[in-house]
Amino acid sequence: MEEKITREILAKVRQVEVRTRRLVDDSLAGSYHSVFKGRGMNFDEVREYVPGDEIRTIDWNVTARTGTPHVKKFTEERELTILLAIDISGSGRFGSGHWSKREMMAELGSVLAFSAVRNDDKVGLILFSDFVELYIPPGKGHSHILRVIREILFFQPRSRGTDINGALDFINRVTRRKCVVFLISDFRLPGDFAATMEAMRPKLRITGRRHDLIAVSVTDPREHRLPDVGWITLEDAETGEQVAVNTSDPAIRSAYERRNSEQEQQLQHTIRGTGIDLLELSTDIPYVTPLLKFFGNRRRRMSR
Repeated sequence: MEEKITREILAKVRQVEVRTRRLVDDSLAGSYHSVFKGRGMNFDEVREYVPGDEIRTIDWNVTARTGTPHVKKFTEERELTILLAIDISGSGRFGSGHWSKREMMAELGSVLAFSAVRNDDKVGLILFSDFVELYIPPGKGHSHILRVIREILFFQPRSRGTDINGALDFINRVTRRKCVVFLISDFRLPGDFAATMEAMRPKLRITGRRHDLIAVSVTDPREHRLPDVGWITLEDAETGEQVAVNTSDPAIRSAYERRNSEQEQQLQHTIRGTGIDLLELSTDIPYVTPLLKFFGNRRRRMSR
C-alpha cells in the first residue's frame, strides 16, 4: 500500500514537472530572466580605456603602473535566491471549480521554481499555517526542485490556521542575503480583517526593505459572490465554525459580496501601500496570462 502511494506521488510530481517545464520553456523563461536581476556587479577584467568609457571605471593603480589608461570591466551577478513562502492553511483546500486554491498555489510555485532553475538560480521553500511547518533551504539541481514540488503538492499541515506575520518574521531570521520572496496566500485571515491587515503592515514594510517581496493572492470566485441555491451551510475551513445561510435572500448575497469586496480593497491598500507588488489570481482563470502581464508591467516599471 505504501509503495503504491509512493508511486502515485512520484507520478503526480512528474506530471506537474512536465506540464510546468513546458510552460516555462514556451512562455515564461524570458519574462522571468528580464524581470529579476542579480544582486550586483562582479569584477571581470581590466582592459585599456577607449573613448566613451565611463571615467569612474578607470583603474588608477593599473593606469599608473602601465602608463596607459585602463578601466575595470564588470559583469552582472546573475545568481538569485528565490524563496517560495506558501500558505497551506485549511482555507486553501477550498475550490468551486477545476482545482482548489492550494492546487493553484502548488502549480504556480512549481512554475516559479522551474523558471528559477532555468536561470541557474537557487530556490528555497517555506510552507506555513499559523506557524512555519516546513523549511527547505535554498538550493539548486533537479532533485532539489523535485523535492520542493513534492512538498508543495503533498505536505500535510498539522494546523489549519494562518499567521502571515509569523512567516515574515521567519523569512527575516533565516535569510541574511537579499532574495526574491513570493508570498503566496489566499489572505483569509483570522479575526477582524482590517485590523489584522493593519497589524501586518510593519512586517510587510520590513521584509520589503530587506528583500524583493512579491505578494500573490489566490482566491476562488465563490469567495466573492454566492449563488442563489437556497439554504446552505458555510464552514470556516480554519476554525470549523458553521453558519446556515439563505442564499435566496438578495440582502444576504449583497452583504456577502460587499464584505468580501471591502476585504479585497483593504488587501490591495495595505500591500501596495507598503510598496510591495501584488499579483491577484483566481482559480477560475488560468494563471499564465496574468503572470505574464505582471512580469511585463514590472519590467516596464523597472526600465523607467
